[in-house]
Amino acid sequence: MIRYALICDKSHEFESWFQSSDAFAKQAKRKLVTCPVCGSAKVEKALMAPRLKRTDKSKGRDVAPVAQATGTEGAEAAAPSNVPVAIMSNEEKQFRAKLKELRDHLVKNSDNVGKKFATEARKMHYGEIEHRSIYGEASPDEAEALHEEGIEFHPLPILPDERN
Repeated sequence: MIRYALICDKSHEFESWFQSSDAFAKQAKRKLVTCPVCGSAKVEKALMAPRLKRTDKSKGRDVAPVAQATGTEGAEAAAPSNVPVAIMSNEEKQFRAKLKELRDHLVKNSDNVGKKFATEARKMHYGEIEHRSIYGEASPDEAEALHEEGIEFHPLPILPDERN
């Protein structure tokens, strides 16, 4: 698998994984690669830092060179080589803020049922208990079973640590 940094004709930057370089070329030619922000199919590869193999065996893993935004336009400072960072566009920052707002609202206005999510969702669906907003944890198998039973639920957006 290859991870490409991509950019659309409206300068929205994003990443995507492809089986190979040829797979990207074929999908892009067929206009199957689209920008997640605006939907444009005019997408090309953006400039990327190559992954470098470590020469010291103490860590034993590949790392990519990274830079960290300092908040000042155009200023960059070196970050530790084992901490991935990203520079987000204004649209991405706004989208992230909306996701955080949605998650905060859902958590504030719902009951956390923890690992009993599937059980509680079933009880509400079948009228055994009164309907209320809940959130919690469900394994992939539990989620699939709920879906097959026609029980509507949605995953909470998961956001990386706020410092990123």
